[in-house]
Amino acid sequence: MPALMLQGTGSDVGKSVLVAGLCRALANRGLSVRPFKPQNMSNNAAVTIDGGEIGRAQALQAVAARTPLHSDMNPVLLKPQADRTSQLIVHGKVRGTLGAANFREARRPLLGEVLASFERLKAQSDIVVVEGAGSPAEINLRAGDIANMGFARAADVPVILVGDIDRGGVIASIVGTKAVIDPEDAAMIRGFIVNKFRGDPALFADGYAAIEARTGWRGFGLVHWLPAAARLPSEDAVILERRHLSGNGRKLIACPILPRIANFDDLDPLRQEPGVELVMVPPGQPIPAEAALIVLPGSKATIADMAALRQQGWDIDILAHRRRGGAVLGLCGGYQMLGRRIADPHGIEGKPGAIDGLGLLDVETVLEPVKALREVAGEALGAAFDGYEMHMGVTGGPDAARPFATLSDNRAEGAQDAAGLVLGSYVHGLLAAPGLRGALLDRIGVAGSMHDHRAIVDAALDEIAATLEAQIDIDGLLDLANRG
Repeated sequence: MPALMLQGTGSDVGKSVLVAGLCRALANRGLSVRPFKPQNMSNNAAVTIDGGEIGRAQALQAVAARTPLHSDMNPVLLKPQADRTSQLIVHGKVRGTLGAANFREARRPLLGEVLASFERLKAQSDIVVVEGAGSPAEINLRAGDIANMGFARAADVPVILVGDIDRGGVIASIVGTKAVIDPEDAAMIRGFIVNKFRGDPALFADGYAAIEARTGWRGFGLVHWLPAAARLPSEDAVILERRHLSGNGRKLIACPILPRIANFDDLDPLRQEPGVELVMVPPGQPIPAEAALIVLPGSKATIADMAALRQQGWDIDILAHRRRGGAVLGLCGGYQMLGRRIADPHGIEGKPGAIDGLGLLDVETVLEPVKALREVAGEALGAAFDGYEMHMGVTGGPDAARPFATLSDNRAEGAQDAAGLVLGSYVHGLLAAPGLRGALLDRIGVAGSMHDHRAIVDAALDEIAATLEAQIDIDGLLDLANRG
């Protein structure tokens, strides 16, 4: 079965979006497509049909390919939980913790498991579209590599190199990649794509030709800046936003950017509500006093992020906000922070210990070794929803007897205070449900738009696919994938 791999000249050159767009374009042609990323590093993840977890980018790519999410699509996932340690997820399940010192040796044995996942996907599809990680030009990481050329050569998958012209130096970055990598690695690269172009393509014709001449690689397209990508969930980083208070009557919703923030795409449906202004609050800035709602997002290291929240003085801002009658929503780790105490007796996040929470909900959390990974559906605030749980904590207490939601298996989920203005839930994806989102916004005096967030994402994928059909030689890519 054919396969094709997109690698980049660096991080954030647009590989994830291009793979998603190609998956949708090929699916629109009637092909059975599977996305694949051998190794990913992200705290944004999604639950799969087989009860595992994969990076958010691969989840989006599966949606683009119109196929269910499966742990084989991202067999190795690293979730940073401290400056030098990451949780290791293999085939969707926690396998332990890796430190920076032992990462290189620890990943070597994983290549066989990566290749096994890849072979299973090939057997299910007409074509597999593979995304690399970082860049093959990071030659200091080449020994034992399973994410880029180590995988490409082991699986014999042809590579297209993606360069980002928007950041500048795209000629040097593509030509320089060939100059620094091993010749046998360079032989795996069959062409390049220049991404994020703005302006008249004729202005780059000479540059494009210079890359072809200096590398011997064929150019497969010059992709213009994709505005529709802004409507897709992000995985790699939170883009810090400046506050822009326009005075147009929109309600302000604020979310502090914690050091180990996770699954921040939960907030994307709020960003698209015309009646609200979503502000991501970076370290060093107070939470705006005029916020009508504060959202505490998920966290990969809740105790460390709770300490960071206090160091920033955000606890004072949140408690003052609540005294003024403001609403607070905690999701997953943010829900745990709303309680009285978070305990880690097993050392899940580091050394065993405990920390006081904000005390806005009368609940306590104990972190446990077994991770809850499941898709769920139910009703909350009088509206139906579906989403997924992904957490390692058990939370209970008096306010849990006033649950935020009732799940379809009649299980009570989450908690809320007596006023119904402090809400906590472990369920990710809640805010995509128009009815639930509308009910939440109603509590802060905003009429929700009832937009279908999933339909917005799907339309963005179709728009990107149409652009790629016009600007990339997809027939040539398919021919390359078939020939290997």
